[in-house]
Amino acid sequence: MFSGRAVVKSGLVTLAVAALATTGCQDSATGPTTDEFQAARAAQAERAAQNKAKAKAKAKPKAAPAATAAKPTTGGFGAVDATFAYDGRGLRDPFRNFKWERPDRVVDTSLLGPLEQYDLSQLSLVAVVWKTGNARALIQDPSGESYIIAEGARLGKNAGTVLNIEDNSVRVKETYVDFLGRETTKDIELRMPGNEGG
Repeated sequence: MFSGRAVVKSGLVTLAVAALATTGCQDSATGPTTDEFQAARAAQAERAAQNKAKAKAKAKPKAAPAATAAKPTTGGFGAVDATFAYDGRGLRDPFRNFKWERPDRVVDTSLLGPLEQYDLSQLSLVAVVWKTGNARALIQDPSGESYIIAEGARLGKNAGTVLNIEDNSVRVKETYVDFLGRETTKDIELRMPGNEGG
């Protein structure tokens, strides 16, 4: 037979199951309905249109000063002189290659020696034999090739000529030509690297 406690417990369990079943069957919609969602979306689109209209209204006054700045003026920083007109007659075209303007100054690189293909800064002095009657120097190019030169030899891209060879240096006279055809000369000295620690 059943005791009173067992009946109460089974009654409580039945009551709890019934309570859960009834709460689970209830319509517990927590999100917005479709109509509410459509209304919120329309309100957001209207706010975006208003913000766009405000931004366009603010942009119009800024465009007006830019139009007045485009007017030619006659003074001040960054001003444009309305009467200015460029006339390039008699002037050298800055975008035209110098070789086209002065073909007499163009050097045929196929006739240059191997040491005339490099700038003097790219060449290095390796050794000098100078106590003989005719001094000689050993010059090395960037690729590691070595060449023996004497006084009067051609050296460097700028029509360099070896002036003299001393115990640890070679003096070269280079000729530079500017775009107007003016020649300037410069003496450059190639030095042998010093012995370190000795």
